[in-house]
Amino acid sequence: MAKSKMPADLVRQIAEAEEMARAVRKAVREAVLDHKRAGNPVADWRDGKVVIVPPEEIDLPEEDASQNNTKT
Repeated sequence: MAKSKMPADLVRQIAEAEEMARAVRKAVREAVLDHKRAGNPVADWRDGKVVIVPPEEIDLPEEDASQNNTKT
């Protein structure tokens, strides 16, 4: 059975979706960090409920270096 290639437009759409997802993750991370720095709480969804997280409890993992890779 021969391998079939993905259509070029599908490959492009997947790449664009991945790029958009990276941009959204980065924007959310920056917004949460801004809240933490300003001393403002954030809302989070935990165990099916909205929980208000005080700024001192906001814990974000280190930014993944792969998230910084952007095409220029």
